[in-house]
Amino acid sequence: MSAASSLLSEEQFLCSICLDVFTDPVSIPCGHSFCKNCITQHWDISGQCQCPMCKEVFDRRPLLWVNILISEMAAHCPDQRCAKPGEVPCDVCTGTKLKALKSCLVCLASYCETHLEPHQRMTGLKRHKLIDPVEDLEGRMCKKHDRPLELFCKTDQMCVCQFCTESDHKSHQFVPLKEGYEGKKAELGKTEAEIQQKIQERRLKIQEIKHSVELSEEDADREIADSVRVFTALMQSVERGQAELIETIQEKQKTTEKQAEGFIKELEQEISELMKRTAEVEQLSRTEDHLHLLQSFPSLNTPPHTKDWTEVSVHRSSYKGTVRRAVAQLEKTLRKEKKKLSVDVELKRVQQYAVDVTLDPDTAHPALILSDDGKQVKDGDVEKNLPDNPERFSVYVNVLGKQSFSSGRFYYEVQVKGKTWWGLGVARWSIDRKGEITASPKKGYWTVWLCEGNKYIALADPPVLLSVKSKPQKVGVFVDYEEGLVSFHDVDAAALIYSFTGCTFTEKLYPFFNPGLNDGGTNSAPLIISPVNHTD
Repeated sequence: MSAASSLLSEEQFLCSICLDVFTDPVSIPCGHSFCKNCITQHWDISGQCQCPMCKEVFDRRPLLWVNILISEMAAHCPDQRCAKPGEVPCDVCTGTKLKALKSCLVCLASYCETHLEPHQRMTGLKRHKLIDPVEDLEGRMCKKHDRPLELFCKTDQMCVCQFCTESDHKSHQFVPLKEGYEGKKAELGKTEAEIQQKIQERRLKIQEIKHSVELSEEDADREIADSVRVFTALMQSVERGQAELIETIQEKQKTTEKQAEGFIKELEQEISELMKRTAEVEQLSRTEDHLHLLQSFPSLNTPPHTKDWTEVSVHRSSYKGTVRRAVAQLEKTLRKEKKKLSVDVELKRVQQYAVDVTLDPDTAHPALILSDDGKQVKDGDVEKNLPDNPERFSVYVNVLGKQSFSSGRFYYEVQVKGKTWWGLGVARWSIDRKGEITASPKKGYWTVWLCEGNKYIALADPPVLLSVKSKPQKVGVFVDYEEGLVSFHDVDAAALIYSFTGCTFTEKLYPFFNPGLNDGGTNSAPLIISPVNHTD
């Protein structure tokens, strides 16, 4: 097929309407062939079925027959087609410009397959430098020496010709274009890798920012819910105070009204009796019966017995100071309620950062007994024969948690019920573990202790004796690494025990536990790391 196609001229593969290589070639009854779309659109526009070549007119639109021969031959000659926009055209073709296959750096021209043939056949032309077709061949020539740019000057980082090496770029370092190309391509690969790395880093940063926004939204939702709950409780307290004040005032008014009603009833009864006596006296004064008047006079002349109302009065209830006293009581109640709610809200907030903590047996003092699940620890009185590794405490019955934290917030709870001595908190990894230890923030410990059964101490600098209203049965420990905060909470009472503030953390922190000595069995209860039950 390729041999047959070589016998045909390039024009025979072109549609006479679009002047491009046939696409879906079809033949009409007169024998001429066109692209199917071209002839169809031509007839649609002209409104007359006429051959564009021989001008033969058909009475009605004829059937279009697929020209299989031309279709197959055109398919086997893909390079012999017109240059489309964006493609390099042949500089030799006249009329229709075919697509160029190669460009010659010597001739400074681009050639289609037909016009490239001399460069493939003639000895002199075979020595010319052929490259893939490009536009602006003059840009590949040295403007000063009119020679091809064949070398890359590493000194000036530019492409030069052979003559440049003996003039402007004398004594410079040169490499062939291919070597310079490969070097720059390698640099581009490195640059691309760096760009991809930056893209990946920024995508991760976007994810981080989005995650931060999500966490912030969750925090905002929690704060809104807590604020609604707190302010609802406070408003309820205000409404209760208002209702109690109104009830007190109304009770006083009712008492006044009841007293007044009694007086009025008594007075109306006396008025009734006096009016009755008045009627009797008036009737007697009109009688003409001398004997009757004289006999009745003694009983009617004396007024009926009545109460002396001179000093009797209804005292207005005094409301002076009632509102002030009610407001003072309300303020006291609100302060109490506010403190209770604030502590309760704070406990709920820190419980959101609960983590799973287990004890690390490699750090435990040899006398300590740890449960298999790593959740309980107590003093066993007798030291076991264990390796004295660098992580293990040697004098005090201390043990650390396995988990470490170097950023963010975390919270855990420990049951201390039934104990007379314990210590809880966090410690940094670099603390001293051998010999006598001073457990203070300066030494890397942030802890609270129960001593002698009733003395609570925060081992700050200096130690602080704590006032605890009720003996905690479960203690919550909260850490905000960035804020430098370590706080201790009485979980059941929802009360704050103590807070270390303004701390500076520079390394990993570990949960810290000291169950205290067994003390003859009085302190045999274990410290128990408990699951966090979020308060309602």
